[in-house]
Amino acid sequence: MNTQVSQSNLERLYSIALKIRMVEEAIALHYPKGEMRTPIHLCTGQEANPAGVCAALTDEDIVYAYYRSHGWYLAKGGDLNKMVAELFGKATGCSKGFGGSMHIIDLNRGFAGTTALVAAAQAHAVGAAFTFKSRKQNRVAVSSFGDGATEEGIFQESLMFAALRKLPVIFICENNGLATNTWIKYRQPEASIYKRAEGFGVHSVLVDGNNAVMVFQAAQEAVNRAKAGEGPSFIECKTYRMLEHCGPNNDIALGFRTEAEVASWKEKDPIQFLEKQVGTELSSKLRKQYQIDIDSALDEARNAAFPTHLFPERDICQ
Repeated sequence: MNTQVSQSNLERLYSIALKIRMVEEAIALHYPKGEMRTPIHLCTGQEANPAGVCAALTDEDIVYAYYRSHGWYLAKGGDLNKMVAELFGKATGCSKGFGGSMHIIDLNRGFAGTTALVAAAQAHAVGAAFTFKSRKQNRVAVSSFGDGATEEGIFQESLMFAALRKLPVIFICENNGLATNTWIKYRQPEASIYKRAEGFGVHSVLVDGNNAVMVFQAAQEAVNRAKAGEGPSFIECKTYRMLEHCGPNNDIALGFRTEAEVASWKEKDPIQFLEKQVGTELSSKLRKQYQIDIDSALDEARNAAFPTHLFPERDICQ
């Protein structure tokens, strides 16, 4: 795969990935204060995947994500203030304070929502893609999920139906090797997930999920194929989760991975990879602006009101 992209695309990828990283770090910092009324699944270390994929999409294309979703929401252009308010359980949140971290949405930016149900987003994306094709709309549906989701029955069903109908859907597997705290070698006899997807007749590739450029180019190819009527694509992104499955801390004390292993993956940090190519001037500028935006979102969320009724509005997702 050609890993050369324009400087403007490099800067775009970096700006998205850095924003995700800084937001996740801020959430991890403030979460122990007990103000955020929701479990959190942070994507620290996996930023290249949502950044690379969403940079290849248009506003009309849609994304269905899983519970590790903050990065996907932000990469698709979701409103930061509304997302943070949702974590605080406030009425100004993107789900009016009732969804929490695992149920965020911004339909105005083509982010169709997230689910806590493992593998459910795959079927949702396939259904949307079926609608796009039936209505002859030049749009693509994307589903993101972890490697554990590929062990669910709906994964096989979604791939089969998408391939059979040649639907404009892209499956993004963020393979960080872990389903909660269990390594993939203890769960699957064949670790190359993309090869299984190939067996259903789905165009499938394996990429370095810490390299936003490779992810971006694979996503571009998948989008072009889908919009040319060539059917679904599957992209397996090999990556690494830096923090615990659920929460703001590391999980080294649990014993299933070591400090040395985590340190080795930090050397492959997706933010540093991009930062070396865009330079310190842009990095400094973006970091200052994002910190202002994050601080503002946190202050606004703290000062916002809680919902006053279980169903305050009928248009909760509009």
